[in-house]
Amino acid sequence: MRTWIRRSTKTAAGALAAVLGVGVLAGCSTDTGAAKPDNKITVWSQENLPPQMAVTKKIVARFEKRTGIKVKVVGVDENQLPQLIMSAAAAGTLPDVIGAVPIGQVWQMYTNGLLNTKISGQIVNSLDRTTFDANALRLTSDKTTQLAVPSDAWLQILVYRKDMLAKAGLPVPDTYPKLLKAAQTLKTPSRSGISVATDPSDVFTQQSFEDLALANNCQLVNGAGDVTLDSPACRDTFGVYNKLGSTYGAPGTQTVDSTRATYFAGKSGMVLWSTFLLDELAGLRNDALPSCPQCKNDKQFLSDNSGVVTALSGSAGKKPAQFGEVASWVATKTAETSASTTFIRYMMDQGLQDWIGMAPEGQIPVRHGTAADPDKFLTAWRHSAIGVDDRKPLDQVFPTQLLDQLVAGVSNMQRWGFKQGQGALVGATNGQLPVPKAISAMTGGQISPGQAAEEADDDVSALQKSLQ
Repeated sequence: MRTWIRRSTKTAAGALAAVLGVGVLAGCSTDTGAAKPDNKITVWSQENLPPQMAVTKKIVARFEKRTGIKVKVVGVDENQLPQLIMSAAAAGTLPDVIGAVPIGQVWQMYTNGLLNTKISGQIVNSLDRTTFDANALRLTSDKTTQLAVPSDAWLQILVYRKDMLAKAGLPVPDTYPKLLKAAQTLKTPSRSGISVATDPSDVFTQQSFEDLALANNCQLVNGAGDVTLDSPACRDTFGVYNKLGSTYGAPGTQTVDSTRATYFAGKSGMVLWSTFLLDELAGLRNDALPSCPQCKNDKQFLSDNSGVVTALSGSAGKKPAQFGEVASWVATKTAETSASTTFIRYMMDQGLQDWIGMAPEGQIPVRHGTAADPDKFLTAWRHSAIGVDDRKPLDQVFPTQLLDQLVAGVSNMQRWGFKQGQGALVGATNGQLPVPKAISAMTGGQISPGQAAEEADDDVSALQKSLQ
């Protein structure tokens, strides 16, 4: 489903980590240099659904007319991507460019020597580094090496019923204590206090947990690279997640679909999801309409009565933090240098407005503008239409304050492991899912929060050793 394009992509990144994490591709291709210039490039795009492919091909048609470079665009199915990359690398037939690549996958390809990072660095510098969100550049860099060219981002957010909280006299649930109090108060025999993922087989569960963990300064690893999921801060986070998932949440395994459906039906007071929820929340997609009693006569009832927290503060967190994902353009190690550079640069300049317009609720531009017009792309994003069956400009559906929060959220976004140089481990955990498995056992009552922290720590530590 289009709303979760990025989620599917991230799942593929986790699978790719499982394929690449043990280094099976390192040196497996005999093609070690750039392709001979022929003014033709192949581009894989993970924005592969028909509407997104149609937009991409229109941008590419303009690019070809302007430059004379021929571009073959291939929509890559997320579930097939790991095998496709493995096979292409082994056969020496990697594409020149890949679009919409999440951070974990960027690092996996980099770790296995599959990227031309010189191209990425040259493009970012030529476009002026100051026009990019600095945090997005940090997350896609290995110290001074720019691994990819970041284009857009989505954020994990807490959506809550502000009408219910107001009636109960509760404040915005932006800290652990306020969140727990709200979940406890809003829970009734016919309604969950909150919906959070507990599915052991989905990386969405890990993303949801990581969002809360970052708020509490619970880190995957420390500065020395040692796994720290059994730290006091992480034990605290497991305890909070257990209360949200089992005590105040709906019974049974909760998935990416069930958490959304429960909130949309008015049977949950809060939900932890991503910004891809926003167009559906506004009643702009017929196959995922809010179904609460009041929504029958007013499709925008839920969006009008929902508030959004973009960053939480935990017990041990020094300042608010949140999880998010950055999507990037990458050039592979065999890319035709000149043509690939020209293409990515075009997509990050003349083509960027249309690219982020495909799904603005989940494609916040991380290149804000140009040197001449510093807010060019942010302004275009705010005015971009969201929705499928009905379409309305983003800034007509949601208040300026929320849009400002989303932009600021990209700047404050944090992620496990990358700044500690553990990108390969992050990708591997997304593939093996030790944290979601521990969460599922914990919220299912099989183990305690403390035991869940221990099990996750042990399993991630073992995974780390297997990568060495």
